[in-house]
Amino acid sequence: MQIDSNHNYEIYPASFKDSNGDGVGDIPGIISKLDYLHDLGVNVIHICPHYQSPQVDMGYDISDYEDVYRPYGTVDDVQALINETHARGMKINFDLAINHSSGHHQWFLESRSAKDNPKRDWYFWRPAKWDAEGNRQLLNNWRSHFNIPAWTWDEETEEYYLHVDAPEMPDFNWENEETRRAIYNPSMVFWLENKYSKDISFPDADITDLGEVTQPAERHYNNGPRIHKFLGEMKEILIVMFVSSSSGQLNMVFNYVLMSLGQKKEKGQKSRSPFNIPAFKEMSRWQHFASNSVAWVTLFLENHDSPRSISRFRSDASVEMQVTSGKMLAMLMATMTGTLFLYQGQERGIKQCKGDKICLKNELDELWETARDHARLPIQLDSGPNAGFTVKGVKPWMRVNDDWKIQNVEVQSRNPLGLLSFWKRMLKTRQEYKELFVYGSYKSYSTEAEELFVFTKEAGKLKSLTVVNMFGKEQRWEGAAIIFGDNCRILVENIGGGSTRGETLSAWEGRVYITTL
Repeated sequence: MQIDSNHNYEIYPASFKDSNGDGVGDIPGIISKLDYLHDLGVNVIHICPHYQSPQVDMGYDISDYEDVYRPYGTVDDVQALINETHARGMKINFDLAINHSSGHHQWFLESRSAKDNPKRDWYFWRPAKWDAEGNRQLLNNWRSHFNIPAWTWDEETEEYYLHVDAPEMPDFNWENEETRRAIYNPSMVFWLENKYSKDISFPDADITDLGEVTQPAERHYNNGPRIHKFLGEMKEILIVMFVSSSSGQLNMVFNYVLMSLGQKKEKGQKSRSPFNIPAFKEMSRWQHFASNSVAWVTLFLENHDSPRSISRFRSDASVEMQVTSGKMLAMLMATMTGTLFLYQGQERGIKQCKGDKICLKNELDELWETARDHARLPIQLDSGPNAGFTVKGVKPWMRVNDDWKIQNVEVQSRNPLGLLSFWKRMLKTRQEYKELFVYGSYKSYSTEAEELFVFTKEAGKLKSLTVVNMFGKEQRWEGAAIIFGDNCRILVENIGGGSTRGETLSAWEGRVYITTL
């Protein structure tokens, strides 16, 4: 099932490159770095929302789907980006949020103006409930992703409207066909979250947080009963025309289960669950969906809403560990089946800010450890002022990371043994052996040491074996020969000196073996 062997690179426009000296990244800045991305081995760039927006949620609150947020540029700038991307043989995806609009969108302004407005039903409006004493009550106990009630009272028309995100981001009513058709009309190319279909009986959510007025309600507003109809309509109108002729509703979806590891509190816990290697390995079960032609999968460790993967999944305690463990993760991701996504800076092992130095200063440790602000710091391009993100004397919209003098494109580009060079090698290898690494069938192997992640891939007469030590201490391993015999060779390794026989793997060591059947 060959769908997509592309190497995707997610760009957060505000933090990528400032071309005009106002401290905010922009579209021309992205254009100026396309050669860098092409040289890295990227063939698809994925742009986070660049549309006109009040920026309550950094562009995911869209007030005009057909215009550009002015600090980022103009429609002509976007066309230039498209042209320059295509000129390098690359593709481009635009991230489009369509579960909701901005409260400043003209559609919502009309919907909010009167109960009998033609667009009133384009959003979810409901009357209040009243208790025995005549006090106004919420429609139900749903909690938004912003940890506040998912219903906001509107004084003008005296009804509540639904927002599963911020109050400034009212949800579209996808049950209304006229609304859906209006949403389809703007330039829709890509979307992230399938929250369009909701349980419109609006039942209360199960009580999981005792003593709280609102409760997590994702099961009622994510992937509702009519989501397949809605996605089918999107594919009919848009995807078949612009993206794919294959059957089914979507080419692929993002699976965020891996991203939640070590991030969220489990039921009954007072604090978040720490990251653990067995849970990470268990997530590889999704590989079997692709291998068995059930569904296609995405591969990613970072995005604009997550902390940095080096700090989360492995070690940033020293530059050496940062590079070694970063190479280990690169080998792991580049040899798995699916479509690979990198987030800006991941290819250089950008790590988290530390403690009270992050922009979320003075907050609890758990907050800054899991904050998405880590991923949104300006990209470090060189060792000059502001790490080359913007010109000298201009304050960036968010400060640069502390390690900018050594962890930047200019410095790493000169180091053939660095993580940037290694990612280039892995992307080139993945493309060279794409039938094996992108599309090959996957099989995992259990080992005595749970810190080892071992799996094989097979395609035609080729077979590979990936083994990585995901722990900061050496681990005993039986060796590749126990699976492949002596008929194999090391294709890639991050430390060197490996063999096929039983031996000890150093901290963060990884190898990829290959053989011919």
